[in-house]
Amino acid sequence: MDPVDREDHENLTDREDPVDLTVVIPAYNEEQRLGPTLEAITGYLAATEDHWGSWEVVVADDGSTDATREVVAALAHPRVRLVGGDRNRGKGHALRAGVAVSRGRRVLVTDADLAAPIEELERLDKALADGGLAAIGSRSVPGATFGSRQHRLRELLGRAGNLLIRRLAVPGVRDTQCGFKLFDGDRARAAFAASRLDGWGIDVEVLQYFRRSGWPVTEVPVHWSHQPGSKIGPLDYARVLADLARLRLRTRRTPRPPRPTRLLPRPSRLLPRLARLLPRPADLLAAALFLLLALALYSGRFFDPGHRYLTDSLQDQNQWEWFFAVTADNVAHLRNPLFTDLQGFPDGVNLMANTVMLGLSAPLAPVTLLAGPAVALSLCMTFGLTATAAAWYWLIVKRVVRQRAAAFLGAALAAFAPPMVSHANAHPNFVVLFMIPLLVDRALRLAAGTRVVRDGTVLGLMAAYQVFLGEEPLLLAALGMLLFAAGYAAVRRDVARAAWRPLLRGLLVAAAVCLPLVAFPLWWQFAGPQSYHGIRHGDDVGNSPLALISFAERSLLVGDAARADSLSPNPTEQNAFYGWPLLLLAFGVTVRLWERPLVKALAFTTVGAALLSFGPRFRLPLTNTVFPGPWALLRRLPLFESVIEGRVAMVCAPALGILLALAVDRLAAAPSAGTLYGGLLAVCLALLPIVPAPLKAQDRAQVPAFFTDGTWKRYVRPGESLVTVPLPDGGDAEALHWQIAAHLGFPLPGGYFNGPYGKDRIGIYGATPTATGYLFREIGTTGVVPALGPAWRARARHDLARWRAGALVLPPQEHEDALRRAVRKLVGRPGKWTGGVWVWDLHGGT
Repeated sequence: MDPVDREDHENLTDREDPVDLTVVIPAYNEEQRLGPTLEAITGYLAATEDHWGSWEVVVADDGSTDATREVVAALAHPRVRLVGGDRNRGKGHALRAGVAVSRGRRVLVTDADLAAPIEELERLDKALADGGLAAIGSRSVPGATFGSRQHRLRELLGRAGNLLIRRLAVPGVRDTQCGFKLFDGDRARAAFAASRLDGWGIDVEVLQYFRRSGWPVTEVPVHWSHQPGSKIGPLDYARVLADLARLRLRTRRTPRPPRPTRLLPRPSRLLPRLARLLPRPADLLAAALFLLLALALYSGRFFDPGHRYLTDSLQDQNQWEWFFAVTADNVAHLRNPLFTDLQGFPDGVNLMANTVMLGLSAPLAPVTLLAGPAVALSLCMTFGLTATAAAWYWLIVKRVVRQRAAAFLGAALAAFAPPMVSHANAHPNFVVLFMIPLLVDRALRLAAGTRVVRDGTVLGLMAAYQVFLGEEPLLLAALGMLLFAAGYAAVRRDVARAAWRPLLRGLLVAAAVCLPLVAFPLWWQFAGPQSYHGIRHGDDVGNSPLALISFAERSLLVGDAARADSLSPNPTEQNAFYGWPLLLLAFGVTVRLWERPLVKALAFTTVGAALLSFGPRFRLPLTNTVFPGPWALLRRLPLFESVIEGRVAMVCAPALGILLALAVDRLAAAPSAGTLYGGLLAVCLALLPIVPAPLKAQDRAQVPAFFTDGTWKRYVRPGESLVTVPLPDGGDAEALHWQIAAHLGFPLPGGYFNGPYGKDRIGIYGATPTATGYLFREIGTTGVVPALGPAWRARARHDLARWRAGALVLPPQEHEDALRRAVRKLVGRPGKWTGGVWVWDLHGGT
């Protein structure tokens, strides 16, 4: 007799009237889908009873809060039973209960959405008849067919998850999560009775049980169609990975048989070295968890980026999608990637002087051309944030602590701290920072003085690449490393004396490698067409001291939008907001571990960056006393003059993350359980208030058909521009989205970018202001049309001629009627309604 669990076997033999087939359906809040599914299954089995014999259907309710139970009761079928749960515990718990009461010699487990039709049961039955003990439906083996598919990104994530499952749990099985499996009844009851997982990982656990028991499992291709209403959300991916980790730990605890005596010669020592380079399972788990955190953060946009807009990005999402689109267009047509006249026509835009991130937007050009800039930008920001967290994790494990859990918490804080989440709305150049930890590590190698030329060369190449990812983050990282070096040198002068010479030599080598690679792009940025000198950000972009101890708007538990808005310029520039519990914890860690030079240097870096982030002057809270800030010493220097000084507080994130890793690492070695649990409680209380909520997203406005169906081509000739009313700017850049929808077929006057203004070429946001552009914006904002006499018409003719305008286009908006009257007075004739917009053809003159 096979090793079936004794108690379950006895229960099975005691059951009356065994049946040939039991169908088990787990259900949680399935009132909409369960009725048609039950009708399909019972109808099919009743019609084919000669083949299947006696049968039953067990609905395992998982504590549904809707009318799921009533659906089963209303069906009133004598062969359909309901197993009820008092509360929601997960798919695994429901399946365990359903299979436990099954009476079938064979047990089919299928999801309530019936994505694999019940008719596919014949394929699975044939596989069991051929000698298998489990036949699982698969979407990943040859012969599988699809009706409607999942979204491409969700499908990609599913494949990545299956790869991880094969690596960690059930090698050889390509698709464990299809949700359509036929088992030998006795084996199914034994495997499910032995399971412990309550969540989605139950499928993997049961298949692992079959594999260890030596029971053959066959993958069978099935026809599968995605059904709307999936219960799997972004956080469920994290739960599945947690289940995998538990299974992996359980596997390691199981003793393995002794290895056979080696008969072949011992392999080269190269293999152990290569093995050390491969990531450990814990490292892969950390990277997967970082990905899940990023997916949860972007869950409102990630799965449908083309039709979703991050609310708090203001107009930056339009701007960044345009950057990716124009870069891909330049690459595809072999044009200069540093310049375009598609915005700011006819002057154009110096792309190198704008944050187009050529280091990623150019390599992602094929993705942009195939899937669109919205998908490319979404992938860039989501996976870039994941890579940043993974890079900090790698650095902390390599340089600071060996405890993987401590490194994970420190890296998570470094990458998902409140200022990082704020910039995640709109600024990929401050989210994709995976090169910064690599630069830090290479600089530390230089200080060791072992291979100065090699390490200096690599550092130079890395710095050159970071220039094309973001120059301001590189500048802030250099500032942070300088603060750390100064703090460490003050407490370890012996180390500083030994390190400064190789470090200086290595930096010179790095400069010699980096500068030739970036010389021409930097010349173009600072002296090329449409270059500018500095940029005005205003006088209120420094942080208030209160911002450091307050909570950001997107903090899940304690976020306060009104408070955060009063202490920051806008939702994308909440550059501090670490919260007083975390700063209190950091202070306690610093005091407790003060004897360590690393802790002193990190504390100096954190305090120094915080003080610099206050700006050239700051007011003492609750008083009228104003103090000069240390930033006043830097604000006039080249490059620093363009920095938003509040962003310097972002340097605190990795410093605080490393302090947190040191604290958790020390707690792991605590001599008493009280110290361990008390310390972990303090860490949880400090981190919980700053856990971020998913970024707010909304449905995107539909693009007028005028742009999508090509109607615009009848009005814009080669060399002409299309003038939208109002012109695009930093307050409303939706016209950039329309231009992308028209495949960049026409240039636009105005726009949202950084460009020069006046004889001094001071940087401003947008194109050089014009009288007509200002008039359209004022009317669009207020709805008031001023008296438009000959002088205004003359200015309009001048501006339209300069823009080489082929047509004026007025899309629907709040003050549409006022704008239409104004344009009619300026042009001298009414517009034409076509493609969802008002159009004035200017080829007949104004």
